[in-house]
Amino acid sequence: MSRILVTTEIPSPGMDILRAAGDVDLREVDHEQLVDACASGEYSVVVSQLRDRFDAELLASAALVGISNYAVGFDNIDIAAATERGITVANTPGVLTDSTADIAMLLILSTARRAVEADAFVRSGSFTGWEPELLLGSDVSGRVLGLAGFGRIARATARRALGFGMTVKFCPRPPGDRTVSENELGEFAGRVEHASWDEIVTTSDFLSLHVPLSDSTHHLVDATVLEAMKPSAIVINTARGPVIDEAALVTALREGTVAAAGLDVYEREPSLEPGLADLPNTVLLPHVGSATVSVRSEMARLCATNAAAMFGGSMPPHPVNPDAWSHAG
Repeated sequence: MSRILVTTEIPSPGMDILRAAGDVDLREVDHEQLVDACASGEYSVVVSQLRDRFDAELLASAALVGISNYAVGFDNIDIAAATERGITVANTPGVLTDSTADIAMLLILSTARRAVEADAFVRSGSFTGWEPELLLGSDVSGRVLGLAGFGRIARATARRALGFGMTVKFCPRPPGDRTVSENELGEFAGRVEHASWDEIVTTSDFLSLHVPLSDSTHHLVDATVLEAMKPSAIVINTARGPVIDEAALVTALREGTVAAAGLDVYEREPSLEPGLADLPNTVLLPHVGSATVSVRSEMARLCATNAAAMFGGSMPPHPVNPDAWSHAG
């Protein structure tokens, strides 16, 4: 009898939904074990995490109906290969917009005002009283926030930044561009400025990344981009780690090409580029953009509902590649 493979336990009510749908096998697997499990015919659905890699080689031998990814992103899955095999992929969209935008704003504020350095300074016993030039940081109000991408999370970040009196510019699909109509801008019409990628890079005081990972956005921020930025600029990334060339970023931070960086994601997560953790002009978070109790619970509900639907022979509510379902049928 077919089963549901869950590679990491997900929060309530996720596991209850899954167990109500069918026989659940909860076990951590490395990549080789995942390949074997997907090919075994024992499982029809896998509930996966971003660290579980479903490449073309794995999918070529997979005997699955579907993969329910516990994430909004799905760059850990070769969607084209899954579709070709009739394997439906589902995700958890629309849940973590505000929580991730909160983290982007947190990184903007904490890097600008050197909050982590200041906290360590106090804890170390170094604080002996107020001084005129102690831990001087950068202004946020009145500064330019450049948004790479202008989807839901970027718009939520813009909303917060406008509340702090920032000037907001955006490039909807860097490194290319497209025209965005006033109608598409909605509440942001007249409040934010459409700009080219080059202008975003050269004029932003804060560059915040909100793009999916793709061939065109891999190393979107590389040494050339970093060199074109203001030396006072700060880089913020709550998107995907490989959007930044992390080695180039370490060099730029060390040499003062840019002033600081606030990161919640990393190129080879959970590993960091050598030297990154040693830099005082960084704020480094452990991929906690969606880490609130309510958000993770809702992600679990959506993920489990997707898996239960596919396990029961129905199209999931949130398919990434709906054509695969008809292909499978």
